[in-house]
Amino acid sequence: MVAGYENIKEKGFDKRTTGELREIASKGGKASGESRKRKADFRRTLNQLLTLKIDSPEWTPLLESLGIDSTLESAINAAMIKEALSGNVKAYEVIARYSGQTEKTEIDQEEQKLHMEVVKAKMGVDSEEEAVDDGFLEALKGSASTDWNEMEDEETTNI
Repeated sequence: MVAGYENIKEKGFDKRTTGELREIASKGGKASGESRKRKADFRRTLNQLLTLKIDSPEWTPLLESLGIDSTLESAINAAMIKEALSGNVKAYEVIARYSGQTEKTEIDQEEQKLHMEVVKAKMGVDSEEEAVDDGFLEALKGSASTDWNEMEDEETTNI
């Protein structure tokens, strides 16, 4: 497949006016923004639900005896550990992946880093350059407790 202009020259984009192209791009940008907002709302809701306290006869006594809050998140994590202990390899792999453990050796990681530097060099990007931080990722990092507190404050003021 040919990259660039050759991909679209027969699709009508080469025959559109600047205004039409701008309108198409605008619609795409709006749809992308709506999609990002939906995903952010989903993550915020999920984090709120995961941090809810539960009173489970199975998990609450165990978690509290370990000095851990009895939340949905901690109960799910404990259930995954229980599954891994019973021999469920998939559960173990998920635990290892999300706890920061990796199956890659230091040599593999160094090789990957060198490979990425070669790719960047071929693209003409200085490997020492850092991406411009537009603040977008930081805006999405709100903690569940902050979001939860904001929601409670809104409910209080709406009463």
